[in-house]
Amino acid sequence: MTVITTRVPDELAKEVERIAEVEALDKSTTIKRLLTKAVQAWKMDYALKLYQEGRISIGKAAETAGTSLWELMDIIVKRKITLQTSREDLEEDLKAAMAELW
Repeated sequence: MTVITTRVPDELAKEVERIAEVEALDKSTTIKRLLTKAVQAWKMDYALKLYQEGRISIGKAAETAGTSLWELMDIIVKRKITLQTSREDLEEDLKAAMAELW
């Protein structure tokens, strides 16, 4: 496992300590969990940005985000993002998603 060190503002350090206390975790575990969630959120935002720009398909966006096509489509609907795909691309992505289920 790699060790990463960084300096953070005092207020952020206090927030991490508060979260660790509430969650009954040590600071290291708390920071790992928060960082993991932040990376997952970044990957989703990045995948959706590329998808909205038409640079990747919805299937590739799901792969980039590290999620299923179904979950990504749900997020697209919740965020009111316009589908950027042709019928053929959507059918291809759905077939691939169905293959994952079997």
